Amino acid sequence: MPVRITFLAAALLAVSAPLYGQTASGGGAGAPTPAMIARGDSVFHGAGNCYACHGSKAEGLVGPSLVDAEWIHSKGTMEEIAAQVTTGVPKEQSKSGIPMPPKGGSTISDEDVKAVAAYVHSLSQKKSGT
Repeated sequence: MPVRITFLAAALLAVSAPLYGQTASGGGAGAPTPAMIARGDSVFHGAGNCYACHGSKAEGLVGPSLVDAEWIHSKGTMEEIAAQVTTGVPKEQSKSGIPMPPKGGSTISDEDVKAVAAYVHSLSQKKSGT
């Protein structure tokens, strides 16, 4: 019996280990996959409605540009971007005076938020050269 329990515990640990290391960026310690970034691009330009305020090229309209290395409300990590998309930015906290509703006012899933964060983060990395 103890061998069976040990085997079961080892199997559960092996299955859960990849999940334990995941972060709000949607992956483990590594960079997001190209597929995740592509999904984020699709959500940004589709169901997430991000483009409505940030522009189709994410260079800013009502909302700020997302393609440079300057961040208004965070340091621009994927985790911080995901948190900001999830909670939004109330008018009282907005440094531009323009609020951002949670999830941009959309009903995208938490996985979609992670994908959008990966996409937006990738845009700023292209400009900053990192």
